[in-house]
Amino acid sequence: MFENEIGEVVLKSGNLVSTGALASLGFWDIDVLIVTQRGQPVAMLKGLDDDSHVKTRISQYEASKNGKRASVAKKIVASRIETENLVLRKYGLRQHDLLTVKRAIEEVNSGNITTKLMAIEGHCSKQYFKQVFQLFPSFIRVENRKTFKAYDGLNNLFNLVYTVLKWKVYRAIVRAKLEPYLGFLHSEAWGKPSLVCDFMELYRYLVEDFLIQNSANFKKKDFTMKHEGFSKNKVGQREYLNDSKTADLTGKLYSYFESTVEIPE
Repeated sequence: MFENEIGEVVLKSGNLVSTGALASLGFWDIDVLIVTQRGQPVAMLKGLDDDSHVKTRISQYEASKNGKRASVAKKIVASRIETENLVLRKYGLRQHDLLTVKRAIEEVNSGNITTKLMAIEGHCSKQYFKQVFQLFPSFIRVENRKTFKAYDGLNNLFNLVYTVLKWKVYRAIVRAKLEPYLGFLHSEAWGKPSLVCDFMELYRYLVEDFLIQNSANFKKKDFTMKHEGFSKNKVGQREYLNDSKTADLTGKLYSYFESTVEIPE
């Protein structure tokens, strides 16, 4: 029953579940995610044998230290920009000049390669979001993309769907027996799952398009301001989608990840 009926279990703060149920979920290798009331992932159930494939992680480490790193990093950046074009094309917006961009990517062969590649990706993304933001209701539009500790509601919407995507990618990487914190494009740093960040680049366009499609009917009253500490002696306001709308949006997003598409033979 477990194997055939349950693909993933999401436990929110306040839920109660027996250890027997958790043991069964672990036995059947069913994803279990623990989130806050706002849907922020904080932990997951992980099988004891997930770290048993040492040779796989050794190969990953070796690839990150030789010439393969630059090659993989270039493919990640090129793929991210190609998928941005899919969204831009869908909504009739001005696309990136892929020939010029790919030429610039291939010409990066010396110095801090990943930093230069990130600069190319960052330039394209800036132009991408400037257009994409115009597809959202006027009352939440902003000029620029902000990530960590954004003040406005639109950027925090993007941060919300990226958080769900991050969990999906993280779990897939763990299932593949890879090291989530050892990437090719993004730098290694404490608390930064760089390989997860790498693979997120390949799928961001999917949740971005999802957000465009599911934000058309948002009203100003659907957003709320919250006072939060910015530093030891400073408190400020941030705008978020309210709790009920957040629950509805994340529910739709989880269902979206379960959707299927037909692949021609």
